[in-house]
Amino acid sequence: MRLLAPLVVVLALLVSACGGGAPSSGGGIAVALQFPPRAGYAFDADDGALLTKLGVAEPLVALDRQGDPVPGLATSWTQEGSSWRFVLREGVTFHDGAPVDANAVVTALTYVLGRPAPPRAIKGIGLQVAAEGPMTVRATTTAPDPVLPLRLSSGTTSILSPAAYATGQQPSPIGTATGPLRMTEIRGTEGATLERNDGYWGPKAASARVDVRYVTDPQTRELALRSGDVGFAEGLPETSKAGLQADPSVTFTEFPSARTILLQLNQSAPPFADVRVRKAVTTALDRNVLANQVLGGSALPASDLFGPAVPYGATQAPPAADVPGAQALLAQAGFGPANPLRVRLWTFPNRPELPVLAQAIASQLQAAGVDTEITVGQYDAQEPEVLAGRYDMFLNSRSYLSDYPDAASTLSSDYTCGGSYAIDRYCSPAFDALVAQLGIVTDPAARAQLYRQAAGMLTTDAVGVPIVHPRNTAAEKGVTGFVPDPLDLRPVLPVLAPAG
Repeated sequence: MRLLAPLVVVLALLVSACGGGAPSSGGGIAVALQFPPRAGYAFDADDGALLTKLGVAEPLVALDRQGDPVPGLATSWTQEGSSWRFVLREGVTFHDGAPVDANAVVTALTYVLGRPAPPRAIKGIGLQVAAEGPMTVRATTTAPDPVLPLRLSSGTTSILSPAAYATGQQPSPIGTATGPLRMTEIRGTEGATLERNDGYWGPKAASARVDVRYVTDPQTRELALRSGDVGFAEGLPETSKAGLQADPSVTFTEFPSARTILLQLNQSAPPFADVRVRKAVTTALDRNVLANQVLGGSALPASDLFGPAVPYGATQAPPAADVPGAQALLAQAGFGPANPLRVRLWTFPNRPELPVLAQAIASQLQAAGVDTEITVGQYDAQEPEVLAGRYDMFLNSRSYLSDYPDAASTLSSDYTCGGSYAIDRYCSPAFDALVAQLGIVTDPAARAQLYRQAAGMLTTDAVGVPIVHPRNTAAEKGVTGFVPDPLDLRPVLPVLAPAG
């Protein structure tokens, strides 16, 4: 096992870049978030979801805590065959004062639909939108879509003011959204300034100002919280859990997530084009040890893609490692002491558990005769390479309710032949046919059964290895109001307030 690029812990806080000090005058707070914008808050990337999390931008449909659709910018919706009719909320204005009406919604959705890579939530369904009166929008798809309101809850379909699209450039969220917090300044990938939108149609933001700081290193987020430089931080290292829980000035929260850490295997090239090698890796790993010992119980061992956070997820423990069985599978594929298997394992440090798991996975694979070369790098640099199939193994953390709270999104984008995030490069006509049924099945119990079948097919075909289902962490110091969101799809910042 060789480590090419170990995680470098940056101990210097980002005070000079971010202004320093948690703002206190005027009821302001500072927060440390782990994932910066990937493309300057571009909606056709994942940054639309980030703007929803910040409480800046809003889609037509909101979500309750169970992930069910509830009124947002639209107050009601009805299905009529292959179209849905959305009635907009009266009296809502954008941050620039323009009214939210049908024409504004059509302008916003037409923009994202016309992008070279439309958002995954609405890609490939033939969506078209048109105004039907001043406050009604009709959305039509190629075939009847049973979950279109959930698709339009995705932050990537949020609605900005027509002025944002009038320049011909990438739309800017500064002063053009509708949420309880108004973005007034963007500092690249370092941070942003948000101010309360006093004209918001719903509950007002609890803080007058939020200083957002994107701090990718987990130890630095912890130090920023401990020093009081920020009052809220997310994604804290497991090693800091005991100390933070013992600190009376800190409120530490740990909560489940609809997320799986996956060891993804490139099936488009040797050695993982051979299912025997993929099964050997699965057989060599002890996921119970990885969850309970390596991560100290902060995650649950994963036996398939979906975990216990959803009713259709697997709850049984995965099997223990079978090193002789893994060695036998490798021998069948032509690997052994005379021809050892050497592979590259990539991961990234933004989620602090990943580098730790990478080391432990490499150690378990070494016991079966697999030599693993680990590289810990930045996700943004790795993503184009893994999507292009220029990798061996990739340890990734993925929400299986990505984009909107319906598992069909992840099954389609990650595992179908034409999927936009198909890192494993898996292509099975039988699997595609199974997922296609989700386009017509409306009964929740029947959809859940299809999810179970899809997960079982991925397990049978050894499409990567689901490692663990992690738990999320967050902490407040001098700040109150945090509400955990296992789905990671709802606004987080508007409810945070200065303590006292």
